[in-house]
Order: sequence, then C-alpha cells, then structure tokens
Amino acid sequence: MSGSSGQTEIQKYTSLAKFGFFDQTEPPRRSTGRLVMHSLAMFGREFCYAVEAAYVTPVLLSVGLPKHLYSVVWLISPILGFMLQPVVGSASDHCKSRWGKRRPYILTLGIMMLLGMALYLNGDAVISATITKSSRNLTIWAVTITMLGVALFDFAADFIDGPIKAYLFDVCSHQDKERGLHYHALFTGFGGALGYLLGAIDWAHLELAKLLGTEFQVMFFFSALVFTTCLIIHLCSIPEAPICDNQDDSMTQHNSKGPLLMNGGYAYGSLERIKNASMKTEQTELATAKLGEAKDNNEERTQSKMTMKSLLKAILSMPPHYRYLCVSHLIGWTAFLSNMLFFTDFMGQIVYHGDPYAPHNSTSFLIYERGVEVGCWGLCINSVFSSLYSYVQKALLSYVGLKGLYFMGYLFFGLGTGFIGLFPNVYSTLVLCALFGVMSSTLYTVPFNLIAEYQQEEELERQQQDTGLASSGGRGKGIDCAALTCMVQLAQILVGVGLGFLVNSAGSVVVVVIVASTVALLGCCFVALFVRCVE
Repeated sequence: MSGSSGQTEIQKYTSLAKFGFFDQTEPPRRSTGRLVMHSLAMFGREFCYAVEAAYVTPVLLSVGLPKHLYSVVWLISPILGFMLQPVVGSASDHCKSRWGKRRPYILTLGIMMLLGMALYLNGDAVISATITKSSRNLTIWAVTITMLGVALFDFAADFIDGPIKAYLFDVCSHQDKERGLHYHALFTGFGGALGYLLGAIDWAHLELAKLLGTEFQVMFFFSALVFTTCLIIHLCSIPEAPICDNQDDSMTQHNSKGPLLMNGGYAYGSLERIKNASMKTEQTELATAKLGEAKDNNEERTQSKMTMKSLLKAILSMPPHYRYLCVSHLIGWTAFLSNMLFFTDFMGQIVYHGDPYAPHNSTSFLIYERGVEVGCWGLCINSVFSSLYSYVQKALLSYVGLKGLYFMGYLFFGLGTGFIGLFPNVYSTLVLCALFGVMSSTLYTVPFNLIAEYQQEEELERQQQDTGLASSGGRGKGIDCAALTCMVQLAQILVGVGLGFLVNSAGSVVVVVIVASTVALLGCCFVALFVRCVE
C-alpha cells in the first residue's frame, strides 16, 4: 500500500512473540486514502442511525404499538448489548479466521443491521402482503416484526463500533490511530447530517415513493444502498493477517520452507507485516528450546480464554485508569442521550408550545409537529459541527492535551444544555445545538485516543520488562474497546428507565435538558479528578 512504502519492518512469529522471544513491532504508516476508506463504516452506520431517529417513531405509531411497550423496545437492545458486548470483544481477540480477527464480526453485524432495517421499515408491508387474517392478528404480527427489527438494528449498530475501533487499533501505528479516530468522527458527523436531511424530505409526494411503495421503502432503499457501499469499502480498506497459535506447525514450516512461507505464523496486524521476513538464528534456537516448556501452559490458557469466568476476571482486572475512563464514558453518554433522545419533543412542547396529545387536526398539534421538524434541523446542525470540531480538536490537542479536550467537551455541553433549559428560544437553541456536536465528537474520539495511549504505554512497559505476555490478566484490545463501548448500552438503560419517570414526575419535558446539563457538569468534575492522561 502507498502508506507503507520505503519502510523497514522487523517481522516476528505470533506464537513466539507471545512468550517474549521477539519484540513487538508497530504496523506501517497508512495513507490518508486507506484511513478514509476505513472510516466510511462510521459514515454508513451513522447515516442509518439518523434514518432510524427520524422514522422509527412514525413507524411504531403507524403499526399500532401500544404506549406501554415503548420502553420495552428501547431497553431490549441495550440490555443485550451490555451483557454481550465484552463477550464479542473477547471472541474477536482470539478469532483465527483466515480473513482476520475483526472483519468477520464487522460483516456479520453489518448484515444484522441491514436485516433489522428491512424488518422495521418494511415489516408492515410484508405482513400485509403475506397474512390475510383478521385485522387484529395483522396488527399483532406487524407490531412484533417492527419491534424485532428495531431491537435487532440497535443491537447490531451499537455492537459494530467496538470491532471497528479494535480493527483500527490492530492495523495502524500509534500516529495513525489518532488520525483514524479523527476521520471516524468526521464521517460520523457527515453521515448523521445527511441522514437527517434525507429524513426531512417529504418523499410521500415524490415519484420515487410512488414507484417503491411508501416513503418507508424509499428510506430503506437509500439506507441499504449507502450502508452496503460503505461497509464493502471499509472491509477492503486495510487487509488483516490471520493469527496462528499452532507453534509446532509454525516451527515445522520454518525449518522446512524458511520464514517467508510462514504466512499464518506472523504477528497479527496487516498483510504488509508478513513480507520480507528475517529471523535471527540465535533467537530461533532459543525459541525452540523454550517452546516445549511453554506449550502446555499456553494451550491451557487458550482453552480458558473464552469462558465467562475468565472474561469477567479480565474485565475486573483492568487497571484503575481503564475503569475510571469507562465510568467517565458512561457519564458522558448518559448526559448526551438524555438530551438527544428527547430533543425533538422538547422543541415541540417547550420551545414551540405545541401539544402532542391534541387532536391531529388541531393547531396545537400542528405547532408541535413544526417544532419536531425544527428539532431535526437542530440535530443536523449537531452532526455538521461534530465533523467540523474533529478538525478543531487537532489544533487544540497540542495546547490542552487529551484530558483538556475531554473536559472541554463535557463543559461546553453542560453549559449549552443548561442555557437551553433556562432560556428556551428557537434561534438560541439552534445555535447552541453546535455544542452538541462538540460533545458528540468528543465522545467518539477522545476516550478511544486515551485507550490507545494506555495500550501503547503497556506495550512499552512489556518491552522494557522483556516479556511478550499480557500483563493485565489476558485482556486484548477487543475487550478494552468493548468494555468502553458497552457503557453506551448501560447509559441507554439508565436513560430509558430513569428519564421517563422524571418527566412524568415533573410534568414537563424541560427536566430532560436540566438533567443532561447537571450530569455533564458532574462529568467535568469526574474527568478532572480521576481520568489519567499519559504524559
């Protein structure tokens, strides 16, 4: 690839590196084009997220979902995600597919996202075409299929972020990890903005909707096309080399064919790291002598890696700064989701003084709908500024550092939502939506940058101690990324359970932005006191 030309790389065997016989090497530098290709998965995912945010409520209402089931729809996915996210992360750490460690999981989750979209956007039409029973049975089947689609889509869309981040960390140098995360934030914002704009178009009166059936089918067509294209480009962006733990096979190949043919035995990473191998004779002899002694222990450890007991032990054995980072990520997403999930309703009820429970042909209800439409434009502004701020972060990083960027994101969001709650005005609210983008970009980049810093620090410590074994209880990059991203699911659970109760108790949706502001400002204090930044 163009980003790796002219660089000298020292190769090593994966199985031998595990025992500390060879030092870790950093992957080659990646070109901007490759990093952009890798980031398109985030563009497609966020595009589909925006379509869901714009259309899922109308879809649920159109199929006749009872109000008491709303909370069930939004809680199924995060509960499953919170329990299973680390399991998937650990499984991808030890995946031996010839296609690589992460990409099989990314492809599977991408297919699940497409299936979920197909069910919740087309489920009503499919049921109507296939079932000719009574209207009651038709409604029950339509509600069931739609709920299943929403839960499946949210589950896969939330899950896919962890393997994508771990994939980036595996195949990129430390500098390219930072660049890649900035591109992720940039395309996440653009994807969300275009998704919201597409949802704002009145497709019902256009020819395309008449051709495809309904506006829901139009949105599925565009969403499936965009996401499928982005997913294919992402999976072809940076090749992975499969891992191999069979030490005997590796040594046999080495002795009989030479190191150049040991494709499965090299360090996990990109395919460029397999080329031009050179092994020192002394190291090989030393490895052979120690291999038999270490083999039994390694096989025993490998067999126990994927048990729930060892997985929980690996997560609980994380160093304190990892746990503090997870807690701060939970606080940030709780604040962000508290505002974003209820923002359009806040615009319709508080800013525009509409009434969602009024008759649908009344002025109050039409005013509420207008407020919801303007709220969608506010979310579009959030997405655009999220992309722009990802570039501002680069300039600010050298002055305030990662911890400073983390603190600023929480502070600006807390102040912005506080002012919106205290002074609900159309124009000031739309302007302050830009601060939502600051928070969004911060949550998508800074915590993962800190994870990369922590992991690099551990790698350097292991090299200085001359050991190749993981010193942190068998954790891998997949588990670290999964533990961080599963905080998003936990935040969804907290928001889904708690905010509905608070709104009903307060009798006004204004409590939502006040809670979001309070939680974000508390997050500032937590970041300042507990989150550690690598010097």
